[in-house]
Amino acid sequence: MTPRDVVTPPGRHALYDLHRYSPAIRVNGLLFVSGQVGSRADGSPEPQLEEQVRLAFRNLNDILAAAGCSFSDVIDVTVFMVDPEQHFERAWAVAAEYWGEAPYPTATAVGVTWLSGFQFEIKVVARLPNPA
Repeated sequence: MTPRDVVTPPGRHALYDLHRYSPAIRVNGLLFVSGQVGSRADGSPEPQLEEQVRLAFRNLNDILAAAGCSFSDVIDVTVFMVDPEQHFERAWAVAAEYWGEAPYPTATAVGVTWLSGFQFEIKVVARLPNPA
């Protein structure tokens, strides 16, 4: 079995080790990024929703940059939210700050009951501009 080609951003947060998962894996010209939350370096959630979404995007962008990508290389997005009826519009307004111009990636939003203390999580698949 070929070892996984793991992408780890500088300043990785504690959740990767605590929950035993990789930030991202490169394979066949694609980058599969684990769900990113608004986690501070110690793994604790940013308490305010809008700042939690911003931090989730910053964490995501750090991983994309470590792989030589940016959000413009993202082709598919899955967003998870606790209580989306209450939080979707506020979270999506913040997401627009990072989303960029059309054409946009595909997107799926999923309402969930639990995100380990977080209210928002974003998971993406990106194409690698210069696949190895």
